[in-house]
Amino acid sequence: MNSFIYDIPTKVYFGAGQLAHLGEELSNYGKNVLVCYGGGSIKKSGLYDQVIAEIRRAGLTAFELSGIAPNPRVTSVNEGAAICKRERIDVILAVGGGSVIDCAKFVSVAAFYDGDAWDIMEHKYEPTKALPLLDISTISATGSDMDAGGVISNEATQEKIGFSIPGLLQPKVSFLDPTLTYSVSQRQTACGSADILSHIIETYFVPEDGSMFLLDRFKEGLMQTVVRYAPIAMEEPENYEARANLQWAASWAINGFTSALQNVAWTCHPIEHELSAIYDITHGLGLAIITPKWMKYILDEKTVGRFYDYGVHVFGIDGTQAPMDVAKQAIAATERFFYETLGLASTLSAIGIDDQHFALMAKRACGGDVLPGFRPLQQADVEEILRMSL
Repeated sequence: MNSFIYDIPTKVYFGAGQLAHLGEELSNYGKNVLVCYGGGSIKKSGLYDQVIAEIRRAGLTAFELSGIAPNPRVTSVNEGAAICKRERIDVILAVGGGSVIDCAKFVSVAAFYDGDAWDIMEHKYEPTKALPLLDISTISATGSDMDAGGVISNEATQEKIGFSIPGLLQPKVSFLDPTLTYSVSQRQTACGSADILSHIIETYFVPEDGSMFLLDRFKEGLMQTVVRYAPIAMEEPENYEARANLQWAASWAINGFTSALQNVAWTCHPIEHELSAIYDITHGLGLAIITPKWMKYILDEKTVGRFYDYGVHVFGIDGTQAPMDVAKQAIAATERFFYETLGLASTLSAIGIDDQHFALMAKRACGGDVLPGFRPLQQADVEEILRMSL
């Protein structure tokens, strides 16, 4: 079993009514607040007015970065960094989903850099300091509220790069109020749930020397939570129990706890990032299409044991059957959850994507070499998984 360092410095206010603490927490970091948000849904819901009222009640001054896209663009990061410099911003507040929080994270470090923020993604500039970041999460999906990473897109180059800076990009304080997710649509709830499940799958499918009984059972419990509560939240959008369980599962799926012992890298996410970089599709939808195909592709006598545990402990498949039979049933159960229960598209062709860019996407996903993971993949392997997804 591997040794590890575990550190989650994020303070979490969980539950309804916790925004009453927003002003006092922001005040700990300064007077000038940059409020980051997306397309305006927080104004329709009334959340924007509530946030501004709390900021003003605390005697602080609010500035705004709006219009952050679902796959956040580096142009928004540059715009936010310019505001921070011009207005002498002390603290950043992200209000929205993972895309808004990811963008705000990179604004927090780009504020101390005079060049293009894309230089950070390409490691041409290594940040050493960041503005403090607080967030109010409005969708259960990426778990950006408790992790130190994010993903940014560059429309000019059709690239999407993930990046993590422990100690710098970690939010100082997160507000998780399940009632703020009541207005999330069925489709976005489905896509978000697929994203949560994929995060756990990426850390669950590891070799035996990268696993631990306690963590395996915890991850299985998280996956069971998503499978149980996602359909309830879709049918009963104001079911507090369902929304609360999904929101907390989203945070713990990626805050570092489940991957503490992990000795392999993620696989499905790098592949999907190439899809959404070129086609700008919803991240969770892309993962739902790719993940079962990846499972089928890597299933063999060496990997079957992990699939067996997954099937028995997450989907309740009869463990007295042959391991390979259980494994195949587990993959089929995953497909049913994504495509029947959540109602998501099962193929790339169904959402208008063909094989035109497969070679380029596979090359980028592999970084020109090998894509590490539970089973390392060559470019040809990734291309085949993409073809299976058509």
